[in-house]
Amino acid sequence: MTWSDFYLFCFIVGFTLSVLSFLAGAVNIHLPFHGAHHAGGMSAGGQAYGGVLRGASKAGGHMSWLNASTILAFLAWFGGVGYILTKHSHFVGLSILGFALLAGLFAGMLVFQFMARITKATSGQMLDWDYRVEGTVGTVSMTIRENGTGEVIFEQNGVRKSAGARSDDGTSLPKGTEVVITRHEDGIAYVKRWDEFTK
Repeated sequence: MTWSDFYLFCFIVGFTLSVLSFLAGAVNIHLPFHGAHHAGGMSAGGQAYGGVLRGASKAGGHMSWLNASTILAFLAWFGGVGYILTKHSHFVGLSILGFALLAGLFAGMLVFQFMARITKATSGQMLDWDYRVEGTVGTVSMTIRENGTGEVIFEQNGVRKSAGARSDDGTSLPKGTEVVITRHEDGIAYVKRWDEFTK
C-alpha cells in the first residue's frame, strides 16, 4: 500500500462514516459506530446526530475531545489533504504527513467547538426545584368528583404534562377549572382553585 492509497483510505472511511452517522441520526437508526457518539461524545449521556447534538445531558453536557465526530472529521481531512498533496504536489513524504495532520487536527477542532457550543446552548444543570410541581398553575382536564380523582394539565420547564389529581379539600372541580398544585404525593397532584389564592 502506497502513502496515497493510505490517505485515500482514511478519507473514504472518515467521509463515509460521517455521512452514515449523520443519516442514521436523522432517521434515528443506531449503527455500531454511531453509538460511539453516546459513549465518547458526552460524559453524561447526551446523543448526537453525526456531530449535531439532539439532546443534552441533565448533568451539564461535558464533552470529551475524543469522540466519534471529531475522529471522523480528522480522518476525512487528514486523508483528503494527504491524498491531494501526494498526487498534486512536490512535497516530500514527511511534509505531506505534517500538513495532513495539521488539516485533520484543525477539522477535528472545528467540529468539537461546534458541538461544544450546541451542548452549552441546549444543556443546563437541573436543580431539585426544577422537578417540583408544588405551586404550579394548571387546568383540570378531567373532572375531579367529590373525594375522587381526575386529571390536571400543567406546564413545567416548557413541557406540557398531566397528572392524576384530587381536590385538596375533597370538593369537586369541573373540567376547565384553573387550579394550583399544593402538593404531590404518590403520583397524585392535590389541587386548589386558583381563585382561592387570589382572594
